[in-house]
This record gives sequence, C-alpha cells and structure tokens, in this order.
Amino acid sequence: MDAGATHADFSIERRFKASPSRVYAAWATAEARATWFVGGHGWTQLIREFDFREGGRERVVGRKGTGTISDFRATYLETIPNRGIVFTYEMFLNDARVSVSLATVELWPDGKGTRMKVTEQGAYLVAYDPQGDDNGSRERGTRELMDNLERYVGG
Repeated sequence: MDAGATHADFSIERRFKASPSRVYAAWATAEARATWFVGGHGWTQLIREFDFREGGRERVVGRKGTGTISDFRATYLETIPNRGIVFTYEMFLNDARVSVSLATVELWPDGKGTRMKVTEQGAYLVAYDPQGDDNGSRERGTRELMDNLERYVGG
C-alpha cells in the first residue's frame, strides 16, 4: 500500500425493460456473465472462474491492449434471487493489489421491467489512474459494464 489508502463510493442506477429474474440471471449465471462482464476494447480474457453462491468466488483475468494484466477476484456474501447481491472484490493490476471494494446490487420490479442500483464502496490502495482519479476511473469502468449489461438484457 502507498502512504495511505483513499476511500470513495459511488452508485449507479438503471432501468431495464427486462424482468428482475432476467437481470438477476445475467449476474448469476456463468454463460450470461461471460457475455457482458468483460474488459473494454483490446482486452483479452486469460482466466474465468465462476461459482455464484454465498461464499462462492469469481475470478476474471485479462490482458488489456497496453499489456497490463487485470485480475478481478470476488467473493459472494449474499445472493437473494431476483432481489440482490452483495460481494467483495479485490482488483489487481500486474500482480499489485490496487483496490478492495464492497459492492451491492439491488433489484426492484418497475412496471414490467426492473430498476437496479449498484453501489460500490472502495479502498484504493495504490494509485493507478494516470489522471489521479482512481474512484472516477472505477466508476467509469463500472458504467461501461452496466452498458454491456443493458445491451445483454435488452434495455
């Protein structure tokens, strides 16, 4: 860890035309998750492990176009079908742990669709964003993943 961790949080809300069961399944099934939970342009998957249950773990390792290796390691703490998920995760870049986060996914019926809120509380251990905005960088990356999720479940 550098001279001290920085702490920050963010929330992202989305509305989907899809049912809560479809949105939940996109988070909870290996096939669906592998479709939308991927790195950006130029990213190549190296490892994908997925055990979605309370106490289960997920790991996704990939190489960015720059050559940097990203390593996402999650543990699922709570999984409530069609309602929510709580998990912690560590993010590594080139074997250096850069952050530890607590993430909460909440789902509510919204007419014929779903309202989803993702909240993340992060401890950034090593500065990694070139502009010095580690939380902003993480939030932008999470928004891109939520865009992927939206495309997957059909808006």
